[in-house]
Amino acid sequence: MNTCIVGLQWGDEGKGKVVDILAEEHDIVVRYSGGANAGHTVVVGDIRFALHILPSGSIRQDTVCVIASGVVVDPEVLIAGLERLARENITLDNRLFISENAHIVLDYHKKEDQLREESLGKDKIGTTIRGIGPCYADKVGRSYAVRMADLRDLEKLKAKLQRIVAYKNKIFGAVYDAEPLSAEGIFEKCRFYAERLLGFTVDTTAFLHRSIAEGKSVLFEGAQGSLLDLDHGTFPFVTSSNSSALGMSAGCGVPAKMVDRFLGVAKAYTTRVGGGPFPTEQDNEIGQYIRDKGNEYGTTTGRPRRCGWFDAVAVSYGITIGGVDSTALMHLDTLSGLKELQICRAYKIDGEETAFFPAETTRLARVQCVYETCPGWEEDISEARDFEDLPLNARKYIRLVEEMTKKAISIIGVGPERNQTIFM
Repeated sequence: MNTCIVGLQWGDEGKGKVVDILAEEHDIVVRYSGGANAGHTVVVGDIRFALHILPSGSIRQDTVCVIASGVVVDPEVLIAGLERLARENITLDNRLFISENAHIVLDYHKKEDQLREESLGKDKIGTTIRGIGPCYADKVGRSYAVRMADLRDLEKLKAKLQRIVAYKNKIFGAVYDAEPLSAEGIFEKCRFYAERLLGFTVDTTAFLHRSIAEGKSVLFEGAQGSLLDLDHGTFPFVTSSNSSALGMSAGCGVPAKMVDRFLGVAKAYTTRVGGGPFPTEQDNEIGQYIRDKGNEYGTTTGRPRRCGWFDAVAVSYGITIGGVDSTALMHLDTLSGLKELQICRAYKIDGEETAFFPAETTRLARVQCVYETCPGWEEDISEARDFEDLPLNARKYIRLVEEMTKKAISIIGVGPERNQTIFM
């Protein structure tokens, strides 16, 4: 069986844990979109792994890992990730494949990202300053793009970088009055990247189709979440790639009809990082309780996440556009201790009620949430391993989420570790 894992909210749903668990029953894990702005966390015993580009199947020694062409690769972050795993005696030699068509994030992308955000002041988008947007912009513009395959011809790359950096420096100086970057310095970094990463670089599209034809099972791992999708999310407060399930085929070259199930991942509440409308946000003691109890601080940036109630309208939207078959409800344990819980079952916009998510930002900003209230529970549920082990009110909450999203919940997360999971 081939499976695609996709986030149904604004990212940070707990996809890393789900991918790590399901990697055990798949031969290959494919990261198909995003870049180092993603932070997928895997906890094994007392060791916590924060993976930014490496697929979440990396921790399992027998799992083949693919970084597909839809990913923008920050070589520094990728090499640091490989070194981090090596310190735990985990090697990816002969089991990591990087697309030769994947684009590379370089210093000028990060600088452009930072300068642009700073210039926007209070209107900034809230990017992670990892250079992801500028790299995707160069990919679309084509003329100033650098891909993994370019590392194979360093002399040609050197001339290309001189041309690109000269152009970028003109913009940085004219628009932002910023200091120029050194093309030579960036080239020397690329020489090092080539030494470390070219051995992993292949045609991953051909590899995946060959593997599927041979009967290998593939797990496709998305980054961020459906509401951050460039085309279908809350633009402009989105990421720079198609982070919904719709991006899977474009990101790795495997058609959706080859995927047997799409599993959506959602938190038992809602979080968001950066700017943009957030209908169920609780900028109060409830939001702070969730933030503290759930350790809601960004894996990539460390920024505190905005927190709020579960939004069934938003999650249902991710399910609908992604053709999701079932969902995983994560971080249920975070809600323990709240006497009363609320779920947004519908929106009111200009007096009209709707259950379909309006991704257009100005409409979303006018939303009034229609809530359904249910009782909470006091019990610690981190030791629950079966649905019946959960308190009655927790079970009622899960059934209400299923009813509102019209999808069965197949996995429940009650803690960060692999075994803190209930399979329905």
